[in-house]
Amino acid sequence: MTELLERAIARVRALPDAMQDDAARMLLRYAGEEEAFYRLTPEEEAEQDAADAEEARGDYATDEEVRALWAKHGL
Repeated sequence: MTELLERAIARVRALPDAMQDDAARMLLRYAGEEEAFYRLTPEEEAEQDAADAEEARGDYATDEEVRALWAKHGL
């Protein structure tokens, strides 16, 4: 185990049980040993499918559209 991972685990051990479980789920998911702990709603899945289809078509926002979005949110 690397020093960084040992340090991270030591920090996680000091967290409340629920947060330790959350961290464990994330690590297991990253290692491919557990199902995702967040499941998309049907609406979110539909939105993701639509976004994937736009990407497949090469349908991206223009620079002007991106600048307008940033301006809308004060960025």
